[in-house]
Amino acid sequence: MKRVLLIAAVVIVAAVVVAVILRRPSPIEPIVWYGPQPHPYNSAVMEGVEGFEKDQGVPVYKKTGQEGTQDNENLNIEALSTKGYMAFSFYPIDAAGANGLAKALKDKGARIVFYGAEPTLPTPAAFTVATDIKAAAMTACEELIRLMGDKGNILNVLESVTDLNTRKRDDGIKEVVARHPNVRIVQTLGDMPTLGDAVTKIQSALAARGGQIDGIICTGYNTTIAAASILTEWHKDPNHQRIRFVGIDTDTSVLQAIRHGAIDATIAQNTYGHGYIPCAILKLMLDGWTPAQEYQFLDAGIVIVHKDNVDDFAKDLRKVTDTILKDIKIKYLKAPPGRSDGGLRPST
Repeated sequence: MKRVLLIAAVVIVAAVVVAVILRRPSPIEPIVWYGPQPHPYNSAVMEGVEGFEKDQGVPVYKKTGQEGTQDNENLNIEALSTKGYMAFSFYPIDAAGANGLAKALKDKGARIVFYGAEPTLPTPAAFTVATDIKAAAMTACEELIRLMGDKGNILNVLESVTDLNTRKRDDGIKEVVARHPNVRIVQTLGDMPTLGDAVTKIQSALAARGGQIDGIICTGYNTTIAAASILTEWHKDPNHQRIRFVGIDTDTSVLQAIRHGAIDATIAQNTYGHGYIPCAILKLMLDGWTPAQEYQFLDAGIVIVHKDNVDDFAKDLRKVTDTILKDIKIKYLKAPPGRSDGGLRPST
């Protein structure tokens, strides 16, 4: 009888233990990364997030929105904030609206690092990690003008004219052209949210002004892909004059067009760094490190990709990322009291 009672007691205790374990909330990832919507840029940034997870052994909750609007971003991130997440990296879709979301998160004690674009300043976020958009566009324009021999007409191809980055790029291009008296913008194209829109508008511009265009600059992902495809066909016709070209981002078709000599160059953003560096900063902040200043912008860097480095440029961008990672604890963050080392493993 005693043996039966003992067995019964053991069973009851085991059941209680199991019940407690089942009721215990599952641990959540310490960091949230949010991509506004499915897009090649977001996929490239996510590679950097995954690289951070692999190197640092820190899981990140990765969420992609249903549409690229600030309202949708607010809805998704606010829902995550109710689950206990306290560190967020997200793209500021609306320069002002994203600050409202960041303030609401900060008021709850969360840490915020923007990536990809800078919001309206001042901002509640501690950092932005992104390409210096205006400077990159100016670099691209200077390269195009060099290829054109410092004279001629430029077709300026923008993408979404309502996007904050697009406006900054356009301003930068105009500033550079203003420095060169023998160069002018013959036409500006905009409002091309899809690849199909870009193909149609660029083809129409070439049909109308092909003989007047000496260079094309594209500062959007879809527009660059469209122009690379169109110029590949354009340059097959010996009756067509050579049109110099500089784009942005590194789609496979764009790199292939550079290899074959159909286009001249493109600007490679450090999208890997856009994903990795914010997560590294958030990890250190969760460990007690504090920003050296109230707000800091970290330029993740660019590389001009041309035929000579088309197969090696990724290595150059990784070097930029590694340099920034080494500088984080020296230039951008202050150590917790009594600590001056540790926090990040070397990247691979």
